[in-house]
Amino acid sequence: MRYLLRLLTFLRPYKKQLAVAYFALIISTLLSLAVPRLLGDSIDKFIEKDTLGLFVLLALVVLAFAVARAIFAYIQTYISEYISQRVAYDLRNALYDHLQHLSYAYHDKQQTGQLMSRATADVEGVRWFISLGLVRSVYLIVLFAGVSAVLIITNWKLGLISLGALPLVSARAILVSRRLRWIWRNIQEMTGQLGALLQENLSGARVVRAFSREDYESAVFASKARDLADENVLASKLQASNAPLMNFIFALITGAILWVGGREVAEGRLTPGELAQFVFYLILLAFPVRIVGFVITLFSRAASSGERIFEILDAESPVQEKPGAVELPRVRGHVVFRGVSFRYDSSVPTLDDINFEISPGQVVALLGATGSGKTTIVHLIPRFYDVSQGSITIDGMNVGDVTLKSLRREVGIVQQEMFLFADSIRNNIAYGAYNATMEEVERAAEAARLTDFIESLPQGYDTWVGERGTTLSGGQRQRIAIARTLLMDPRILILDDSTASVDTETEMLIQQALKELIRGRTTFIIAQRLSTVRNADVILVLENGKIVERGSHQELLSRGGIYQKIYELQLRPQEAASDTLPRPTLFTAQQEPVPPEG
Repeated sequence: MRYLLRLLTFLRPYKKQLAVAYFALIISTLLSLAVPRLLGDSIDKFIEKDTLGLFVLLALVVLAFAVARAIFAYIQTYISEYISQRVAYDLRNALYDHLQHLSYAYHDKQQTGQLMSRATADVEGVRWFISLGLVRSVYLIVLFAGVSAVLIITNWKLGLISLGALPLVSARAILVSRRLRWIWRNIQEMTGQLGALLQENLSGARVVRAFSREDYESAVFASKARDLADENVLASKLQASNAPLMNFIFALITGAILWVGGREVAEGRLTPGELAQFVFYLILLAFPVRIVGFVITLFSRAASSGERIFEILDAESPVQEKPGAVELPRVRGHVVFRGVSFRYDSSVPTLDDINFEISPGQVVALLGATGSGKTTIVHLIPRFYDVSQGSITIDGMNVGDVTLKSLRREVGIVQQEMFLFADSIRNNIAYGAYNATMEEVERAAEAARLTDFIESLPQGYDTWVGERGTTLSGGQRQRIAIARTLLMDPRILILDDSTASVDTETEMLIQQALKELIRGRTTFIIAQRLSTVRNADVILVLENGKIVERGSHQELLSRGGIYQKIYELQLRPQEAASDTLPRPTLFTAQQEPVPPEG
């Protein structure tokens, strides 16, 4: 019940509308209760051969009550649907907003398909609960209470017979509710797993095709879909067995009413019209009896959905903004790591006692084997993760003491695997500076060596790129990312292996664009190419989460340590190859003609 009660808190903004819906429901129910009584009186009047005029009048009154009931039922249904849609809207926005503010550490452990399922299928389950289950359950209670009162008042014997099965119905409802809740929980988990599998396979469609794994992936999906179908069949089976039982109980009650009521009429203690009233009221009572299973299903599904939704809404981001955090002003780019250690979930630290100081405008190259901690270092600067020990300061201000928005405004990132939105080239460039003018976007594109490419497109800057930018080449995506970062004008820049997987001609274009990007900025470069590290002001060599060497290219070569080994094994062959293809490095002012992109 705690999840259902928490879901009800989303109704607070709509208290007035809910009150109107319940008012219309109660009036509609009372009108429904009046109709059987009027019908019974009409039968007695007809038997007594009373005036035809009175009989016609009663018929007109019944018709008027039916029309009025229909009007109030329409009002109740419309408002209930309105409220349920607004609650679903609020829930989806709350989920999406919370997910947007959860840090990398949370998303590292989650499946995209599961999160999507909670924002769609689970929210829809809550919407059905608000629209039908919540309001309909009150209708059932009011109707059941009203019918019971009328039956007891009319004839207490028949009334008790009518209500005799209530304990059995209640016990069955509780049992079914408990079983259905866990079944629906499994269904929603399986739906999320199926969504995650579908999302992963659609995103990795090229890999699936490349390795001819279509049949295997289809078999895996079919297996998951079959499990989900079986669980839905189990839920339907339980619901299907519940409805006939309720109908059977209702039939037994009706038979008992006719048997006992017939004797009461024969002995003159009950009129035919009153017996007809009982039958009409039992018909009216049949509706709540028949749909109690449906309402139980809605409550059970909503409880499971609420549990899954609140798992997200209750999740706390490992990276929290401190109360009273201040705005980080425009910085110069003086970055200091003091005794920084970091670990994810394991006891083994990813970084251990990292210390360095970078002056404004300096370029820092981070080198090391995979898993040495290079990416972790740069992710700590904008607080994608928080340090486990030590501190990081920018211009003397601890990054943990400033607002996340102001901190990330000063830190620009160009990642190795760039993500572009399914949008126009212009909107992708202006993503971090959405108020940028067209002139500013064009200047950023020109600095990123994109102008010729964009102008060659039929729609220019309005050209729509595919999902994740798949309609563009790797170099084009990378330069759009560079233009996007240029437009933000950050003082601290992070380049995550930005030229690792492109051809030499494309690398030349990217190098020229990066040269514009890093000018005057404190820059951290993760790279394995000699052209991006040999002219860095400082090279930090990492091994097993520790800085084992630091210095310039020439200094580190003269020491004959790990850097020299990296140079001999990886960088020296690049240097030999580059002798046959002159191209600028990131740090020279040399300008060369821009070749067409291959």
